[in-house]
Amino acid sequence: MFSHVFVSVSDFERALRFYGPVMDSLGLALRFCEPDRPWAGWHSAGGTRPFFVICTPHDGQPHHPGNGQMVAFAAASREGVRAAYRTALAHGGTCEGPPGLRPQYHDHYYGAYFRDPDGNKLCVASHEPAVDGA
Repeated sequence: MFSHVFVSVSDFERALRFYGPVMDSLGLALRFCEPDRPWAGWHSAGGTRPFFVICTPHDGQPHHPGNGQMVAFAAASREGVRAAYRTALAHGGTCEGPPGLRPQYHDHYYGAYFRDPDGNKLCVASHEPAVDGA
């Protein structure tokens, strides 16, 4: 469905220190990183698209997080959700909703919500049933 998703950041190096570990925790591979441009992009292992890309605004204007906008990443398991959430908070993210079931979406929706250091809202969700009660 998607070719790529861009998320604007104000400080590329700070954003890279945040997103690198979060993407690693989700098993997403760094496809490119060009600090001089500055931009970096990740994709699912074994694939080429879609990309998730961080960059400073191309128009040179200040970054502003969008109200009502969010990027949600898929995790293979509930433990994957928890690991990504812990990683995000350990690297400068802020909590917007701790890991847990969100039955208002569906019976197995298990998600966590957080913001990156620039205020962009992110989610990590698993749609799989619990394994061994976890």
